[in-house]
Amino acid sequence: MRFLLKLIICLGFAIAAGFGLLALRSGDAVYTAYEWLSPARFHQFDNLIRTVAGEHQLDPMLIKAVVWRESRFDPGKIGTAGERGLMQVSERAAREWAKETHVTTFQPNDLFDPKTNLEAGTWYLHRALQHWDHQTDPTAFALAEYNAGASRAQRWANNDIAAPLSQKTFRRNIDFPTTRNYVDSVIQRYEFYRRRGRM
Repeated sequence: MRFLLKLIICLGFAIAAGFGLLALRSGDAVYTAYEWLSPARFHQFDNLIRTVAGEHQLDPMLIKAVVWRESRFDPGKIGTAGERGLMQVSERAAREWAKETHVTTFQPNDLFDPKTNLEAGTWYLHRALQHWDHQTDPTAFALAEYNAGASRAQRWANNDIAAPLSQKTFRRNIDFPTTRNYVDSVIQRYEFYRRRGRM
């Protein structure tokens, strides 16, 4: 009986060590551990994200990184300025999306629906990426616009949206610490997903 108990304990330690090593090798052990503990929460919107991202020709890993940063996958989240849902879409941005895409029945509370929220947020991010498509890598520029608005992003680009600017210089120009942190954290999460090859 003692031998069996020792064997079970040893197997438990070996399995825990194996999971620990895998988590550390993932590049973000804490995120990976949470993902293992709550896979339904971390992956419940993956198929929807892939579908909506595909409609806008965007990388679903980028959209998931934004969702992670904005709401930690909580479709019922309400932000401090009234932003709603997975991608924390503002009512103003959602009304622009509804007008441009001819969604005549839109109501602000529709943003708590994951599909509507992802459609509006992805449309808005896609539009921001188009604003900056002349840059070598428009991701940081578009994320800054998504978070703080187009006029601020243009200011951080030295008020010349057409002039090439390195992402590093642009990120240094962001004088809102919360936006700089936002851009950095979304890009880090996006790179994490890309490194491991899946969302």
